[in-house]
Amino acid sequence: MQEFSHTIADPNGIHARPAGLLAQKMQEFKSVVTLNRDGQSADAKKLIAVMKLRPKCGQVIIVRAEGEDETAAIEAAREFLAANM
Repeated sequence: MQEFSHTIADPNGIHARPAGLLAQKMQEFKSVVTLNRDGQSADAKKLIAVMKLRPKCGQVIIVRAEGEDETAAIEAAREFLAANM
């Protein structure tokens, strides 16, 4: 298992468009990828699950990946979040 933390910088938090793009990107990987915020967890491959977390600007999320391509999944998530949120 690998993980990293990311502070949401987008003033709108994670809203529908970037959440959908993130879910689409994470579906490329076989690993289980989750987002965690304040004790809540969401499957990063599912748009609705990501939206239910309601991450807002300034909040920290933990991204975890576990599986055969976890390193690639973590790097892709890190790059996506840095560029979009």
